[in-house]
Amino acid sequence: MTLTKQHSAQYSSSELESVARQAAEKASAIIKNYYESGLVARHKGAIDLVTKADEESQKAIVEILQTHFPDHHILAEEGALGHGESLEGPIWVVDPLDGTTNFAHGFPLFAVSIGFRDQGVTKFGLIHVPLLNEWFVAHKGQGARLNGRSISVSSVPSVDQSLLATGFPYDRRNSPVNNLNYFCHFEMAAMCVRRAGAAAVDLAYTACGRFDGFWELKLSPWDVCAGALLVEEAGGKVSEFQGKPLDDLWCGEVLAANPSVHKEMLHDIQAIHKPLLPPFE
Repeated sequence: MTLTKQHSAQYSSSELESVARQAAEKASAIIKNYYESGLVARHKGAIDLVTKADEESQKAIVEILQTHFPDHHILAEEGALGHGESLEGPIWVVDPLDGTTNFAHGFPLFAVSIGFRDQGVTKFGLIHVPLLNEWFVAHKGQGARLNGRSISVSSVPSVDQSLLATGFPYDRRNSPVNNLNYFCHFEMAAMCVRRAGAAAVDLAYTACGRFDGFWELKLSPWDVCAGALLVEEAGGKVSEFQGKPLDDLWCGEVLAANPSVHKEMLHDIQAIHKPLLPPFE
């Protein structure tokens, strides 16, 4: 869902965070209520779910953002416009419930992700993990925080000592570009690979050093906008699979890690496969 408004860049860092927290709190209350009382999911694709919690939490977030920033654009997952929508800004990039499949199966790892971009740069990111009451926040140039405490990426020096994270695309049954080649490599090369099912959480956990690196493909802007800023502000490196900065959030790829692990993972990814995508549809 994208709401096109007149350009206005009148905002402060504290105002962005205050409003985003308000929106995330409202969305999380809706999500937790459905989680505790039960839910009904429908399919967007063969294995791609959406629930009332997704839809109602997005509505709550959009209403709050619109109220406080009526001149900003909003790009959100449920009902979002298609590939290539401009992210120049000022624009909010929202995933109202990242990890819907987890949520729908009662697996308690999912998050609300809210990012803000202006002039093609992500200025602010917030990821809230409701059931753990974890608030990850980053402002461009101001570092990253977890529940008010400064965080940083890990200092693990190499992939063979790393705990990595990844995920698989929804079309993995039908497309050969399904991440299995990378997964098989890193599962053997790293200490271990985790697959938690929520890219925003994976990025947040990379930012605070719980994971040493994360890669995934066929992601959308709302999956990575806030989390990529968190990793960068925590001292990590974020790129596409060819090593270019993640300026185009529609590229579908993300590699995020501490600098040493990022360098090694990037080398391995490029050795495994030549340019992976035409951009996904």
